[in-house]
Amino acid sequence: MGRAETLEGKMSTQDPTDLWSRSDGEAELLQDLGWYHSNLTRHAAEALLLSNGRDGSYLLRDSNERIGLYSLSVRAKDSVKHFHVEYTGYSFKFGFNEFPSLKDFVKHFANQPLIGSETGTLIVLKHPYPRKVEEPSIYESVRVHTAMQTGRTENDLVPTAPSLGTKEGYLTKQGGLVKTWKTRWFTLHRNELKYFKDQMSPEPIRILDLTECSAVQFDYSQEKVNCFCKSGGRQPP
Repeated sequence: MGRAETLEGKMSTQDPTDLWSRSDGEAELLQDLGWYHSNLTRHAAEALLLSNGRDGSYLLRDSNERIGLYSLSVRAKDSVKHFHVEYTGYSFKFGFNEFPSLKDFVKHFANQPLIGSETGTLIVLKHPYPRKVEEPSIYESVRVHTAMQTGRTENDLVPTAPSLGTKEGYLTKQGGLVKTWKTRWFTLHRNELKYFKDQMSPEPIRILDLTECSAVQFDYSQEKVNCFCKSGGRQPP
């Protein structure tokens, strides 16, 4: 108890976002952790890990929910999962574990722990994603540089790009009233799932709000590979 009180006394004058306690009572900066990305957003973390990472790559970043809460972003095959790491003022909680120091926390990850998420996904944390990445010094030389005479001005230069993390592709879907199977083009962005007649269709047939969905599960009754169905909310047509 005496040691814990001394630790709290030392930490009370420090910003909890800058300091992680060590069990010997000394301070260690979180900024010194090579895979800590401070104020990197969730969206940017997903883009980094999906474009440059590999299965099992992970990084730690600040959570935007409140001070003292961090997010561990982990790539699991073709998606990114996010898990809370909570700073209590004298220890760090992650899952069912509690670590008294940054050293103990890092040592835990050096053993490549296995995480089981609520969705049943199993992830082995293998590759910490570095905050600083060396940029190649090799650049292409310009050989041709000419402008097409399109009549456009600087006012026409509106940057556009697809949303990061969006998934899209064809799925075979069963109708709600007529139980026939048809191929539809689906797009998934955050909690919004849209499906279209085909990839070229400008307007979706239906937009599904996934926050109304209570569960997604395999459907073995259809004798189809990778068939799934949803529970909760109104069934789509």
